[in-house]
Amino acid sequence: MLSVDEKDPDRPIRWGVLATGGIAAAVTADLLRMPDAEVVAVASRTTAAAENFADRFGIGRAYGDWAALAADDEVDVVYVATPHSAHRAAAGLLLEAGRAVLCEKAFTLNAAQAAELVAIARRREVFLMEAMWMYCNPLIRRMTALVADGAIGAIRTVHADFGLSGGFPPEHRLRDPALGGGALLDLGVYPVSFAQLLLGEPDHVQARGTLSPEGVDLNTGMLLGWDSGASALLSCSIVAESPMTASVSGTAGRIEFDRGFFYPDRFVLRRDGREPEEFVIEGDRASYRHEAAEVTRCLRAGETQSPLVPLEGSLAVMRTLDAVRERIGVRYPGEASAGAGSGAGTGTEV
Repeated sequence: MLSVDEKDPDRPIRWGVLATGGIAAAVTADLLRMPDAEVVAVASRTTAAAENFADRFGIGRAYGDWAALAADDEVDVVYVATPHSAHRAAAGLLLEAGRAVLCEKAFTLNAAQAAELVAIARRREVFLMEAMWMYCNPLIRRMTALVADGAIGAIRTVHADFGLSGGFPPEHRLRDPALGGGALLDLGVYPVSFAQLLLGEPDHVQARGTLSPEGVDLNTGMLLGWDSGASALLSCSIVAESPMTASVSGTAGRIEFDRGFFYPDRFVLRRDGREPEEFVIEGDRASYRHEAAEVTRCLRAGETQSPLVPLEGSLAVMRTLDAVRERIGVRYPGEASAGAGSGAGTGTEV
């Protein structure tokens, strides 16, 4: 892959945006505040939607189909903001065309689709990264460094939750199986990713969930276990608002995150025999600029994946989400019957 530095070391990174919903708008707004980024093109399934988005953000080119964006040689990287169900098709099209991709989380509908994207990226030698912005947050990075240095000893428990009482109607995308609806892929991916950032892929998975009439999970609890003796108690919901906090407890202390652990502005380190230590960052806690800065760094260095959000880590999270869905009985349209759905409500281990 040719690095951006080799093309022109002084120009900004040129971004394309695929999809025009709320998350696309939020990320685009942050990109436009970065001096080394330009949003030069947007694509949607309709020309009208793309043109409206382009007018809103002052974007020069608007495409009514994904292929046109994929063929735009003036685009360095594309941010994919479609529903989960379209990630495989959209990101695959872009990667095959040689476009670098930042793809919204959850990475895809399932681990098989994620593995296909990773295979394409490696074959084409093109940059690919899941948009797990939490991993790029400076405080999350500080937390992982402290843990790695032994600040709290050996990890024994992780707790994390993410629940919304949205009152989402049946026609909402979060209730639509065809769009990868449910709490797990939209919200549960954060607690799972938080735990696996610290402990890696679990050796054992237990889960129970409550499903909607449409067949997506409304409320899910997860217990992950590692042969090291560590465990993680995680939950997600689209029918009940939770504290949205997280903690990591070890043999010599613990780290606590307040509400909004996945985009923190502070955490507290509590160590045996010491006064609590507070770690804080200034600025907009909801900023997506940290992940965009990491993409920029990788492209300028000619790297095909980020060490902060490695592809193997994204694949491991997808395998865990698959295992949870298998246990709670959620299967999306088109998935093989041997996949998710064979262990509804059993709570059995992998």
